[in-house]
Amino acid sequence: MALAKITSVTGRAVNVPGNDIDTDRIIPARFMKCVTFDGLGEFLFYDVRKQLDGTEKPHPLNEPRFKGATILLSGANFGCGSSREHAPQAIAKYGFKAVIAENFAEIFFGNSTTLGIPCVTASREDIAKIAAFTETNSQGEVVIDLVKLEVRFGGQAVKIAQRESARDALVNGRWDAIGELIDGLPAVKITAAKLPYLAA
Repeated sequence: MALAKITSVTGRAVNVPGNDIDTDRIIPARFMKCVTFDGLGEFLFYDVRKQLDGTEKPHPLNEPRFKGATILLSGANFGCGSSREHAPQAIAKYGFKAVIAENFAEIFFGNSTTLGIPCVTASREDIAKIAAFTETNSQGEVVIDLVKLEVRFGGQAVKIAQRESARDALVNGRWDAIGELIDGLPAVKITAAKLPYLAA
């Protein structure tokens, strides 16, 4: 099963500002009772988006103009806290294809990469530029270019960074380690058949 080569992500962006946004804020623990990850998207940022009675609080994701945005902007240390893989799963199930932040918690970054979600870093000033663009152009196109390592928007471009191992895995379609193992199974069987100590 060949994986898609993710060389760029194009879409509309929404800014969810703040530093140290942890995985419990991304997906509260009480919603992690699912057997599969399906449906987690509706609980993304639930406690900061919803009142106790389920009505909406003021939040960027609740604004109709940002409905359908596929690129998430945020601050420093995004995805910190517990190692729950439900956090990037909720982001993916909501419809986001990439995250731009100042930096990421290590485990969140790894879990996102194995889902094919590029997590790229930019300076606070450059993220503010992208956020300002989306604030006045909520339908405007933002392009994350993993080959050139830049974000383009509204005639502007800013530099981004990404750990080389993750970038290489994404642009070459090797971001799912389990998928790679499954793809390599025929070669494993051929090799195993040649080993006398594995013969039946």
